[in-house]
Amino acid sequence: MRGDRLISIILLLQTHGRMTAKELSEKLEVSERTIHRDMDALSGTGIPVVAERGQKGGWSLLEDYRTDLTGLKESEIRALFVSPSNHLLEDLGLTRITEEARNKLMASLPSSYRENGKDVWNRIHIDTSSWRKQKNKTTSLEIIKEAVFQEIKLRITYERADGETDERIVEPLGLVAKGDLWYLIAAKENGDIRNYRVSRIHRTETLDETFQRPLGFDLSEYWSSSTQSFIKRLPSYEAKVEVSPHLLSRLTFSGRFARILEVGERRGDEWIPVTLSFDTEKEAKGYLLGFADGVKVIEPADLKQKIVKMAEATASFYRRME
Repeated sequence: MRGDRLISIILLLQTHGRMTAKELSEKLEVSERTIHRDMDALSGTGIPVVAERGQKGGWSLLEDYRTDLTGLKESEIRALFVSPSNHLLEDLGLTRITEEARNKLMASLPSSYRENGKDVWNRIHIDTSSWRKQKNKTTSLEIIKEAVFQEIKLRITYERADGETDERIVEPLGLVAKGDLWYLIAAKENGDIRNYRVSRIHRTETLDETFQRPLGFDLSEYWSSSTQSFIKRLPSYEAKVEVSPHLLSRLTFSGRFARILEVGERRGDEWIPVTLSFDTEKEAKGYLLGFADGVKVIEPADLKQKIVKMAEATASFYRRME
């Protein structure tokens, strides 16, 4: 186990150049004291690891020291050969390139490991597209991708949530795929970082001006923090209902309108108490009315009367059409 960790330390330092004991300990899930002992062990075997003090200090390998550590464990081979999302690779124009890279990696493995790699391709496939796939890619995606890598400013025409469009100059920091949607993460001219749905970008123009990425910006950490903040801001409307047993399984197919928070025990009359969450009261009324007499509303009290009025208005509308 320790030998694997020592190899991991060398590979991490080769990749990142310099890392603190804290960063290494978090990556390898051990204590900082263990990292210091590992460094002593590496130094004792002749590996030129050096420590630098100060705010920008940390552990690094001396000068351009590198080692050809190519041994891979079976679990690591599986991780490398899990099939990526084909339609996201297609969006990025990387389908053929990814296949070629996998073939080269496969050829570099010892013959005894190649079958393991091929086996992973045939056992795990990842598809992030929806059942009724909508094509959200725009012609801007290729331009945006290149601007991200080249660190070139963009002028975009963006459609806001209210349907209005405006022009903005942004510094593209990265692309994130959420489901089958692409989001551009970019800094505004004042430095604020924002998310832009790529399908809402109607026009993209590269400018003859580069920019510097924010020091220490981590795309994965930013996206995680951004999504948590977004979820907290979402509106919420809860309703307590009782559901007929034969309809309970259908609630799990409620899609984006309803979320099941809690399912209670079946009562004597066989109704099952369920707590649901909706974005708005309007969504709750339409959703629950659709189950007719299969769902009884318990709370909020006024929700029952509002659903009754909706049902009466619907019945009256169709009677007038007769």
